[in-house]
Amino acid sequence: MFKATPNPPETDTVSPYVSPDSKKLHEAANRGLDHYLNPQKDTPERKPRTMFVIAPDIDTESLLAHACESLASASVMATDFAVFLEGPQRSMLLGIQQVIMLADLAVNRALDNIDPQE
Repeated sequence: MFKATPNPPETDTVSPYVSPDSKKLHEAANRGLDHYLNPQKDTPERKPRTMFVIAPDIDTESLLAHACESLASASVMATDFAVFLEGPQRSMLLGIQQVIMLADLAVNRALDNIDPQE
C-alpha cells in the first residue's frame, strides 16, 4: 500500500555533549534539579540559633552596668533626635526619653545597691 504523506525528514542526532562547555552546563543543570527535586536525606537538619545571647556566667553587676550605658545612650539619641521634630511628635519623643532616663536612674540605683560607693 502506498502512503499519501511523505516520511518524516531525517534529522541529525545532536548530542548535548557536543562541546566541553555544553557538558558542564548539562551537569550543572542536573545538579540544580537534583538539589531541588531530590534533596539528600543524609544531611543534618539545620538547627535555628538565636543571634544574640547573653552568656549565662556574666555577673549581675556587669549586666546592670551594660544596661545603664545602653539606656544613657538611648536617652542621648532620643534627645538629639527630638531637635529635628516639631509639635506632638517632639513631645512624644521627649516623653519616651524621660521614660528611658527614669529606667537609667533605676538601673544606677540597683548598681549602687550591689556595690555601694562609700
